Amino acid sequence: MEQLYIGIDMGGTKCAVVAGHADGKILRRIAFPSGKDAHPDEFLPRFYEAIDALLREYNGGAAPAAVGVSCGGPLDTRRGVIQAPPNLPLWDEVPICALLSERYGCPAYLQNDANACAIAEWRFGAGRGTRNMVFLTFGTGLGAGLILDGRLYEGTNGMAGEAGHLRLAADGPEGYGKRGSFEGFCSGGGLRRLGAQRLRQLRAEGGDAGFWPAPRAAEAVTAKDICTAAQAGDGTAQAIVEESAAYLGMGLSVLIDLFNPERIVIGSIFARAEALFRPGMEAVIAREALAQSAAVCRVVPVQLGDSIGDVAALTIAIEFSQKNGKSVTDYGA
Repeated sequence: MEQLYIGIDMGGTKCAVVAGHADGKILRRIAFPSGKDAHPDEFLPRFYEAIDALLREYNGGAAPAAVGVSCGGPLDTRRGVIQAPPNLPLWDEVPICALLSERYGCPAYLQNDANACAIAEWRFGAGRGTRNMVFLTFGTGLGAGLILDGRLYEGTNGMAGEAGHLRLAADGPEGYGKRGSFEGFCSGGGLRRLGAQRLRQLRAEGGDAGFWPAPRAAEAVTAKDICTAAQAGDGTAQAIVEESAAYLGMGLSVLIDLFNPERIVIGSIFARAEALFRPGMEAVIAREALAQSAAVCRVVPVQLGDSIGDVAALTIAIEFSQKNGKSVTDYGA
C-alpha cells in the first residue's frame, strides 16, 4: 500500500487537515474555522477527529507515515513547539509534534508557513528545478522562505526570511510593527492601510472614489476592494496599487542583490492580480537591482494556487520523513 501522509495547515481564520501520498496530491481535505480565541483544548480533539476519519478512509485505520504541521511563527521547529503566534495567541508552548507522535505512533514535524510554502513550491510548483529560490507570501502579512543551494535556509534560530520587517521608507503604512516596512507596503493589511490613507486624503480634498461609498469608514476598504477597482479602471485604486508595486520592486531588488536567486515565487495577492503589479515592480527592479543578478531571476506567481497551504503542510510530512528525520537544513544533502 502506498504510504499515506497527513498535513495540518493552522491559520488564523481556518485550519485544515489533509491526507495525501508522496506525489503531493491531496486526497481529501477537512477544514474548520479558527480565530484568535481558538484554544488547544478545543482544537486538538478536532484535529484528532479529522485525522482519524482520514486514516479510516484511506489507510485502513493504520498510522500515517508522518504528520506535517504548517503554522505561523513564532515556533520552535526543532522541538516541535508552537509559541503563541499572533493569529493563535492561546497556543502558547504547545508541543504539537510530541502530542501527534504519541497519539499516532509516527513522526510529526512542524515548520512555519512561509518555509512550508517555499518547500511545496520548490518540490511541486513554480520552483521546481531551481537551486536558489525565494518564496514570498504577500497575503495577510509578508514572509519569505529561502531555498539556497538546494536546501531551506532557516538561520541561526529559525528567524531567517522575515523580509516583511525590512524598512523600505522612512514613513508609510505599518506592517510587522514598523512604519514604512516591506510588509506595510506589500501585504493585504498594508495595502488596506495604504488605501485608507489615500482615501482619507482624497476626501479631505473634496474628492471621492467609486469603490468607497460613504459613510463607510476608509479602514473598512479591503485589499480585494482596491485590486478589484483597479482592475475595473478606477484611477485612485490604480494609483494605490502602483505605489505598492513600486515598493514590491524595491523589496525584491534587495532580495535579488542579497541572494542571487533563479526564481522568486509570490503568492496570494500578487498571484491573483499579477497584471496590476508586474509593470511597476519590473520598472523598479530594472533600476535598483544589479543587472547581472536581475537577468538570471524570474519573478512568477505560485503554481499551487489556493491549495498551497494544504500542500505545504503535507510536504513537510513527506520531506522530513523521506530524509529520515534529518533537520530541514539537510534537505539538499
